Amino acid sequence: MSALIKALRPFASCDIGDALVKLKYPLGGYLDGISIWSPVRQGTGASPAIIGEATTVKMVAADDAAAPTPTKHFADSTESGKIMYIQQPKKLYSACFGGLMATRLKASGAAGVVIDGRFRDIQEIQDLKFPLFARGNSILGSNTFTKASELNVALEFKDGLYINPGDIIVGDQDGVVVVPPSLVEQVVQLCEERKKIDERTLDDLNGGAEMGPTIKKYRK
Repeated sequence: MSALIKALRPFASCDIGDALVKLKYPLGGYLDGISIWSPVRQGTGASPAIIGEATTVKMVAADDAAAPTPTKHFADSTESGKIMYIQQPKKLYSACFGGLMATRLKASGAAGVVIDGRFRDIQEIQDLKFPLFARGNSILGSNTFTKASELNVALEFKDGLYINPGDIIVGDQDGVVVVPPSLVEQVVQLCEERKKIDERTLDDLNGGAEMGPTIKKYRK
């Protein structure tokens, strides 16, 4: 797996997403609506990209008595170098992640966390310089709202796009994309081809060429 991550590392989320679209992967692997909040908010300063294998956490409503309960706290379920993906029930206004969990994940060596839902304690997490991507934030903790139910199971983001344990997550200032290991080789090839095309396109545009003809010239 380390070889796959190394092969993907040079490329931005946009490059990878475009490649996955060409490969007809659902939604281009794009986790729509999720953006970076820590170490800095999206667009407000330099922030390193993250890449790593996914571990997953399924949250359910706190009053869901039928849902299974994990044998340990979800914050103890990740591994060094991996990225935790947490899925919260839709439309909840409470957080399912906060400063204490971020402290635990950072101590465990996690590469970051991606939350399809809300979090809180933004300043505390930014002070930790722990990479966090989320749909939104909240002042309310999980408490009576949500609880962890299943760890390291396949979770559907939407419209056939799944995050599976072991998938590769890439997050940067533009957003988050998920890549199944089976497609990495093809994605890297397409990204390398697109990089060369973009370099030629940029050279022509910097030289005063018009956009329309330049795009037709290189992007056939």
